[in-house]
Amino acid sequence: MSITRRRFLAGTAALPLAGALPRLAIAEMSIGAATLTTVSDGTLVLPGSFIFEPMPKDALAPILTEFGLSADRLEPECNLALYRDGSNTVLFDAGSGPDFMPSAGMLTDSLDALGLTPADITHVVFTHAHPDHIWGLLDDFDEPLFSEATHMMGRTEWDYWWNPETVNEIGEARAAFAVGAKRRMEAIEDQVELFDAGDEVLPGIAAVASFGHTPGHMSFEVRNGSDSLLVVGDAIGNHHVAFRKPEWASGSDQDAEMAAATRKVLFDRITAEQMPIVGFHLPDGGMGRVEAAEEGYRFVQEG
Repeated sequence: MSITRRRFLAGTAALPLAGALPRLAIAEMSIGAATLTTVSDGTLVLPGSFIFEPMPKDALAPILTEFGLSADRLEPECNLALYRDGSNTVLFDAGSGPDFMPSAGMLTDSLDALGLTPADITHVVFTHAHPDHIWGLLDDFDEPLFSEATHMMGRTEWDYWWNPETVNEIGEARAAFAVGAKRRMEAIEDQVELFDAGDEVLPGIAAVASFGHTPGHMSFEVRNGSDSLLVVGDAIGNHHVAFRKPEWASGSDQDAEMAAATRKVLFDRITAEQMPIVGFHLPDGGMGRVEAAEEGYRFVQEG
C-alpha cells in the first residue's frame, strides 16, 4: 500500500485575497480494490496554549525544538478522509465551512481538484462534532451541503451534543462549539443514522471507540481485501507531543485522562498490526505510519 502525495492551489473563492491562495496537500493510498484519499479543508490557526497549557514546560521545550514549533502559535492541517470503493463515496467529517476560521473551509476546492462535487458524496461519517469537523455540513443557505448523502454519527457523540445541558456544562471557551454543533445536527435530525462502537457502519468500515477528545469520538477501521487503514480523527491529534508523549494531558481534549488512555490503546494496536493511519491534523496530507521510538512514537510519511 504505497502513498502518493500532490499539492494544488485552492480556488479564488476560498479566500478574499488571491495573493493569499494556499497550496493544499492530498495524499492517496490503495486499500485492496478501493482508494483512500485525503482532501484538505485548509489549516487552523490556534494559540499554542490550546494544546500545550497542561503540559510540563521544561519537558515540552525540547519537543518544540525538535519539531520546529512555536509555543505560541500552531497551524495544523485539516485533512478529511475520502473512501471510494466503486459503490460508495464516503467522506469522514464535513470540515469547517465558511464560519469557523478564514484559513479553513476549503473542502469544496479540494473536492473540485479531484473532479468531485458535494453531490457526489454518498455518505458523511463523523468522527465527532467539533467545529472543524461538522460546521461544514451546511451550505450558504443553511441547507445540508452534501444533499445526496446519508449522514452518520456515533450514538454517544450525538446524544452528548444534542443534550440541552451540554452548552452550560462544556465551559465558556467551548460554548460556541455546542451551539454550532446542535444547529447543524438539527438540520439532519430526520436523516441521520446512528451507530455504536464495533458496528460495521458501511461495508468494510467499522467504528472503533476512541473516546476522550470528545465524549463519543469515533475512529474507523477501513478494510478492503487484506488491506486496512485506521482513520483516527482527532484521537491522535498532532504529530509531535501526541506521538512523543501520548500519556500527557492535552488542552485540546475534553476528557484529557480518557484521551491519553485512548492514545495508548490506539498506538499499541497500530504498531502491533502495522496499520497505516489518517489523522485529521497530521501533516502533509495526514497519511502515514507509526513506529515505536526511543521516546514514544514517530509519525512516518512515505511517498
